[in-house]
Amino acid sequence: MTGGPADPARFRRLMSRWASGVSVVTARDGARDYGMTVNALLSVSLSPPLLLVSLSSDADTTPVVERTARFAVSFLSSAQRAVSERFARVAPPEEKFLGVAVSRGALGPAWIDGSLGWAECRVRSVTPAADHRLIVGEVEGVGFGTDASPLVFHRSGYAEASGDGTLRLPPPRTT
Repeated sequence: MTGGPADPARFRRLMSRWASGVSVVTARDGARDYGMTVNALLSVSLSPPLLLVSLSSDADTTPVVERTARFAVSFLSSAQRAVSERFARVAPPEEKFLGVAVSRGALGPAWIDGSLGWAECRVRSVTPAADHRLIVGEVEGVGFGTDASPLVFHRSGYAEASGDGTLRLPPPRTT
């Protein structure tokens, strides 16, 4: 152990061993939708219902969430790997949404059709955390989509889920 912070590459490798679900966070500014893939998400409270998402400070979606104080989260199914990859890219917002079926709730941000479910949130707090923003949203609406296996990310890759409940994780790296 050392007295300073951990090496970022080693920390990233460690965190890749933590399996997480995959979601897309969306926001709307005027007539334009913004969105990004997020796996750093957690339920903070049930009463009132609160979600926390960790968004990269330099992502184009983050300032829109902060400015509009609204966002939606779509929980992706195992069939939506291509959606996850699309929203993880650095690309103009309109490219990310091209050909992706979405719906909207009362707050305005899109949610991804075919997802397991979604939550519409109003921003309750924003906390800077190094190169990210920790955004707590009060959940004002939820919806349920397909009843399928979740999209899971582990060891810097996607797990394969089957209808019988089997989950195949990516093999360990040898480095």
